[in-house]
Amino acid sequence: MSGRFSTDREMAVIDFHLEANRFTYAARTAAGDWSGIVRDLADPTGKRVLDIGCGGGIYSAEWARLGANSVIGIDFSDQMLIAARERNADLANVTFAKASALETGLPDRSADIVFERALIHHISDRSACFAEAYRLLAPGGLYIVQDRTPDDVRVAASAEHIRGFFFERFPRLLEIEIGRRPDADTLTAGLITAGFDNPVIRRIRETRRSYAAFDELAADLAARTGRSILHALDDAEIAALIDHVRAHVPAGPLTEREPWTIWAARKPA
Repeated sequence: MSGRFSTDREMAVIDFHLEANRFTYAARTAAGDWSGIVRDLADPTGKRVLDIGCGGGIYSAEWARLGANSVIGIDFSDQMLIAARERNADLANVTFAKASALETGLPDRSADIVFERALIHHISDRSACFAEAYRLLAPGGLYIVQDRTPDDVRVAASAEHIRGFFFERFPRLLEIEIGRRPDADTLTAGLITAGFDNPVIRRIRETRRSYAAFDELAADLAARTGRSILHALDDAEIAALIDHVRAHVPAGPLTEREPWTIWAARKPA
């Protein structure tokens, strides 16, 4: 297996190669608040962007819309790439390729920005992942890693933070989630060891999706859309989770905003 180098525990959660999961990471668009955060970190206008672990290409498309000259989305799953290509067929400057996050096969210094969202917690050899990003970046290029830390995972459940109800109703999911998420300081130290300069950390709330009514959220949960952790629950447990969430949030409308951490570090010029 390549790309999202999963632990045995993560393998039990979701299989990215199943056709049934093809569109699970292609069912929404990136929110404006995410785009604003990215623009604060780096102006992508005219830049060459690599979106590694691109899934269904949600963020590959957004990089193009923000003005990137070219975007290459990399993923190890044929199913994810089928969805990404179908979703972004109208974007001439966005292409997709199958490769490992640890060995993309792309030329040295071929990117100005390397972006990895919700990838690093699937990677067992993070040092190799950082080294590949470093190799791919041109001098002065920016490496952006977005993932959840254990602190992000522990944020209390609310009508805005729906994910918190997963752990409230099924505490075993919290153990899985804490076990697979990177510690902020440890990841920062790894970036420095890999040769990156002055990593900065941004803790954010990113809008995931707005729902006109609870039934829309219930359908999203039932399909486990874009939520790998829910693949650890059977259908009866999913139904119980939906009932639990329904009892704690308004009937609608709802806007889901999730806590994330972003690390941004430059390759020395």
